[in-house]
Amino acid sequence: MPRVSVFMIRTALIHLALGAFVGGMLLADKGLHLWSWFWTLRAGHVHLMLLGWTVQFACGVAIWILPRLDAAGTRGALWLAWVCYGALNGGVLLATLSAPFAGMVGRERIAWMLPVAGVLFVAGIAAFIGHGWRRIRPFGAVPARMT
Repeated sequence: MPRVSVFMIRTALIHLALGAFVGGMLLADKGLHLWSWFWTLRAGHVHLMLLGWTVQFACGVAIWILPRLDAAGTRGALWLAWVCYGALNGGVLLATLSAPFAGMVGRERIAWMLPVAGVLFVAGIAAFIGHGWRRIRPFGAVPARMT
């Protein structure tokens, strides 16, 4: 398994744990009404679970499991996979922290965080597509088995 896949999958599991913790605290606060400030992390919970856990886990497994380019076992330009890793995690970090920071320093001072997070998400997925595009075999490229 390539090192970038190991990092992506482990980081995705960390996002899963953080997202489950935040989700559990939000659910507990629905009944207990103790931590009203915790609701600022609701949007961050969505980003942690959707992009930090699900998308990053899928990308990590796909980088590992997609067909290799040749008989030597090369996977192509892995630097694009590392760009995907960095961009996805940077976007999740910015998107998760934007709402709590808005309450602390004011929404106008952090207005740049969500657009930059969106650009990072798009750049990460574009880097993943750039890496995996050559590894996806078109239908019919693999010769049929003769029986």
